[in-house]
Amino acid sequence: QVQLVESGGTLVHPGGSLRLSCAHSGISLGWYALAWFRQAPGKEREGLLCLTNSGVPTTYLDSLAGRFKISGDNDKNMIYLQMTDLKPEDTAVYYCAFRSGFGCYGAYDYEVWGQGTQVTVSS
Repeated sequence: QVQLVESGGTLVHPGGSLRLSCAHSGISLGWYALAWFRQAPGKEREGLLCLTNSGVPTTYLDSLAGRFKISGDNDKNMIYLQMTDLKPEDTAVYYCAFRSGFGCYGAYDYEVWGQGTQVTVSS
């Protein structure tokens, strides 16, 4: 049974940086993808970045303009979301998600979600 636990969310000032972590467990052999999504109050959940276990990253949200980066550490069973130049509109609950199979797809294709971690960007 796959489990995901996010951490690292906090209050940060505009222009600041933050790294979110997602500890995963229970992933068996085979193709899979891990992704970061976020959901702001009153808005739909949106995909940010995805990483397959082949190491290929996919950007869901082009407007991130390179401010966010996804990475993984298979030895530690972790994926990370490095965020820079944070803006108030980045305020949201950030989720880590898992899907089995090859490739990165939409939110509805992800089978397991973490509980989320709150990121607030405010002065």
